Amino acid sequence: MTKARRKVTTSRLQEMKEQDEKIACLTAYDYLMASVLDEAGVDVILVGDSAGTVFAGYDTTIPMTMTQMLYHAAVVSRATERALVVGDLPFMSYQASVEEALRNAGAFIKEALTEAVKLEGGEPICSTVRRIVDAGIPVIGHLGLTPQSIHKFGTYRTRGTSDDEANRILKDAAALQDAGIFSLVLEKIPQDLAKEVTESLHIPTIGIGAGPHCDGQILVSHDMLGLYNKFRPRFVRRYAELGSAMGEAFEAYCLDVKGGRFPGPDESY
Repeated sequence: MTKARRKVTTSRLQEMKEQDEKIACLTAYDYLMASVLDEAGVDVILVGDSAGTVFAGYDTTIPMTMTQMLYHAAVVSRATERALVVGDLPFMSYQASVEEALRNAGAFIKEALTEAVKLEGGEPICSTVRRIVDAGIPVIGHLGLTPQSIHKFGTYRTRGTSDDEANRILKDAAALQDAGIFSLVLEKIPQDLAKEVTESLHIPTIGIGAGPHCDGQILVSHDMLGLYNKFRPRFVRRYAELGSAMGEAFEAYCLDVKGGRFPGPDESY
């Protein structure tokens, strides 16, 4: 466990970029996971709408609601002391109008006590980003493969592989920075493009499937722990196989109960 307990803020992330210190980010949706991540020294905890797949069992992130996201975010915020906590604005919580987007972003800050919000998209959402930032709410952008647009894409393939799409991502990144985001997630794009975006911006970039040149990295915790096996993207490194270990433990418990070996004298009063 790390001994460093300096509170991570938006200005601290900017300082890390300027000092070439990589930013470590992971997701959490519950108190226990968030507290372990925070103690381990994770810099940013994203309460992601990925909860829709790895927690709630949906096929995509799209069904997640503001009510559900605020619940998860509030639980994570209570567990966290050092890391910057970011709430993920779910699908259709910011697309309908700037006013609705501002109210929902404000709910993350005021009710769930997160310290920033994240939303997907490029130039079309810049006016929304600008309004949220002007209200004093820090915003992280998200470009490349944007899971809330999966039905539009029709596939989870790598984005930015064509010249037109790569140029669009570069333009969107610059526009989002101008709109006031303090960081930018780049998901599943070629590493050379991620490098170009990172070098073109003065704010930090956070990669997921975008190669080693971003200022930081993020993974879904359930993926890197081996807890979620329905989808195993190439960019995930499995740091543990907790799913199989849990299965073995549960099976052993069932066998002990059915075989009359649990509880024993040491577990009885």
